[in-house]
Amino acid sequence: MYSLRAYANEYAEHIMIKEYTINHQTDYILQEIYKNKPDVIAFSCYVWNVEYIKELIVELAKILPQCPIWLGGPEVSYNAVSFLESHTSVKGIVVGEGEKTFHQVVRHYVTKEIEIDEITGIVYRTLEGEIIEKASCQLLHMDEMPFAYKDIAEFENRIIYYETSRGCPFSCSYCLSSIDKRVRFRSVELVKEELQFFLDNKVKQVKFVDRTFNCQHKHAMEIWRYIKERDNGITNFHFEVSADILNREEIELLSTFRPGLIQLEIGVQSTNEQTIHEINRTMNINKLSKIVMELNGKQNIHQHLDLIAGLPHEDFESFQKSFNQVYALEPEQLQMGFLKVLKGSKMHEKVQEYELEYRSKPPYEVLCTKWLTYEEVLELKAIEEMVEVYYNSGQFYNTIRHLVKNFETSFQLYQSLAAYYEKEGLNNRSHSRVKRYDILLEFVKEYVSEKVEFFRELLIYDLYLREKMKSRPQWANEQSKYKDEIRNFYIREEQTLEYLKDYQEYTYKQLAKMTHIEYFTHNLKENGEKGQFFILFDYKRRNPLSYAAETKLVPVLL
Repeated sequence: MYSLRAYANEYAEHIMIKEYTINHQTDYILQEIYKNKPDVIAFSCYVWNVEYIKELIVELAKILPQCPIWLGGPEVSYNAVSFLESHTSVKGIVVGEGEKTFHQVVRHYVTKEIEIDEITGIVYRTLEGEIIEKASCQLLHMDEMPFAYKDIAEFENRIIYYETSRGCPFSCSYCLSSIDKRVRFRSVELVKEELQFFLDNKVKQVKFVDRTFNCQHKHAMEIWRYIKERDNGITNFHFEVSADILNREEIELLSTFRPGLIQLEIGVQSTNEQTIHEINRTMNINKLSKIVMELNGKQNIHQHLDLIAGLPHEDFESFQKSFNQVYALEPEQLQMGFLKVLKGSKMHEKVQEYELEYRSKPPYEVLCTKWLTYEEVLELKAIEEMVEVYYNSGQFYNTIRHLVKNFETSFQLYQSLAAYYEKEGLNNRSHSRVKRYDILLEFVKEYVSEKVEFFRELLIYDLYLREKMKSRPQWANEQSKYKDEIRNFYIREEQTLEYLKDYQEYTYKQLAKMTHIEYFTHNLKENGEKGQFFILFDYKRRNPLSYAAETKLVPVLL
């Protein structure tokens, strides 16, 4: 929307952007739109909002009968004529890339200097009700796109979405980006100016929406070098990349970045070679694995790896193998997605061949395929929830890392967790963070009963890594008997700052409030040996990738 407004900047005073979320009631949205008394309404339609929009346009036509309604976006671009036929309250649809066409539509309504039948890139309804198609796509040269973020105050505390290219060189059958193989790039010098604007304004995160950021080596390298050289220590940059085409020069540059400077999102989708071939995906899984592991070893880049359940030739057993292979790469996040059969995609053309059933309403998610039953999809859904809670949250890192060793495969651990939640009636409830720890301890008691004490301490360790808890779980170690020794440690530390070098000018009482010392009977910092160990949690020093506090073994008992 901000790109559309920026391109139509000469009419900016006539354009008002209103944003709502799926948490807003449609009645509220309807009222808010009405209160603004619009002359024309335009909705940007995607799988996550089109059902709301379908409901809204019917009601808006009743309360604002003279107000034309226009739509745009991928959810209406590929079936524009049929959409207009079934939604009589809509005046027209902007098809495909929208900046130039939207500019013409606004010009028509503001100045009347152009008639609707002169606008290209639309499907519209005449006064007589006839549907006219003038849908030649108007592609921009990327340098024609004005910078959308000049008023940075408008985006305070928000993620900035930024693009330096459009189109994708690959042909993945489930993706709409595969339709436009003409990749267009924004001039690097222009990109640098705009990145400097973000850096100067200390924006927290800039998310590049380029479909495959590293598809052109020179373009990627120049931008990555600039980001490294101008790093402000605050801004984080997120990129979608194809890991298996990262070359040696790119890998060596990435390995020198400040920890937390960038994130990489890598779509693996499947490790089944037959599946990869069938969906027209270009990927060398062995090369991808080696590169992901190499970058992992540098411990400076957050990696987010994606899998898609429901792809052709991938049954339940095959998906398990894909999961186990990707899990073994130890990404910071492993996203289990489910195939969405998007209109206009090549996958949509294959539904009969694949015996692919999917939801009739957006987001058109897979229900079953020739290879995967609905019951198996439901089981994968439950496993996905466990992965989100116990892996992707990062809150159970050490516990899960040790717990997975007690199962035949990583998939089996999350499968067992999902079964435990089902058995205990824990699904469809809102559990607090501490309650998730309670549940995992009970799970350990049932599945790894001989190691309960070790895992109980791991859970406490993970709990305090994120924050100093105001109240301790009932199952935590009793350490009141070490109260005096811990107090004496902080008194000594106030004088020496041997372990807390960043806490100058604080009293020992303040040090005790700002950090935490926990007593353990296992050495959780090293090899897990038994004994008496005191671990100091330093919340000023945190891992930039996991946000975990820095920990040190400290001498409390002298």
